[in-house]
Amino acid sequence: MKKQLLLFILFPLFCQSQNYVDLFKLGYGQTINNEFVDAPGSTYVKSLEADLTFPVVLNERHALITGVAFSRNNLELSPAFDFTSLYSTTLKLGLASTYNNKWSSTIVLLPKIASDYKNISGDDFYIGGFALLKLKKKENLIYRFGLYGTSEAFGIFTTPIIGWYYLSDNGRFEMDMSLPIAADINYCLGITTIGLDYYGIGRSFNITEDGAAPVYVDLSSLEFASYLQFNALQKSVLLRAKFGYSSNNYEVYEQGSKIDLGLSAFSFGDDRTQLNPDISGGFFLKFEAIYRFNISKTEDKTSAD
Repeated sequence: MKKQLLLFILFPLFCQSQNYVDLFKLGYGQTINNEFVDAPGSTYVKSLEADLTFPVVLNERHALITGVAFSRNNLELSPAFDFTSLYSTTLKLGLASTYNNKWSSTIVLLPKIASDYKNISGDDFYIGGFALLKLKKKENLIYRFGLYGTSEAFGIFTTPIIGWYYLSDNGRFEMDMSLPIAADINYCLGITTIGLDYYGIGRSFNITEDGAAPVYVDLSSLEFASYLQFNALQKSVLLRAKFGYSSNNYEVYEQGSKIDLGLSAFSFGDDRTQLNPDISGGFFLKFEAIYRFNISKTEDKTSAD
């Protein structure tokens, strides 16, 4: 009965997409070494991420998307700084709609608070979101077209999204692409999966500590990784060990210093003065645990019952 109820909640939302949904994800990682460019010394970045998604069915064609995502990055922003923790908490509120057996859409608002969480104010609040239109070309191939945008301390950032989801006929090879933000290519060997993934996006964090200069951090994030995944409990619990390269750069600017527009990898009207040295990229290790609900298996089991 519980399986039938969960299937009823999730299936209308994801029947036009991949045959699973990741309800919860927890990750912890650390870079090995990041040198300061044109300055003595080095640092490392420790990251913690948690993401919860909970869909609520409104009717057979529409479902409400709710959830929350949290992240913490800890590093030295310059040789003269102590270690600083940068936090971000994002709420997810959106609507997934199915129009027919080919077309569906997802629209999600992403309000967030991002800073060092020392003295939280309205300046730490940002609003973003994305919209996706999905075309189911075949049972194992879905195309995605969309737009992501957000307000940040440095101004407005936006990027188009073009991608696809593909699953081979034997169910072993998978591609989950939402370019230029994210990509995942993997091959299942049964109890283990090997894969490559990419994640890249721009974010900002206010520094609000008493006595500190009124500045913010502009994070340009590009992460490339290979991973080995252990598939437990019929692929419901996924445990990943990742090794990769991160070109993350944490640039510090005076609060109020902005660009005209950030569009994908390009910045327009950027005459800001950076207050800290560049931080070089570095290799990183990361461990992730994911709770995945497999819709197709539950559907088959429910039908058999």
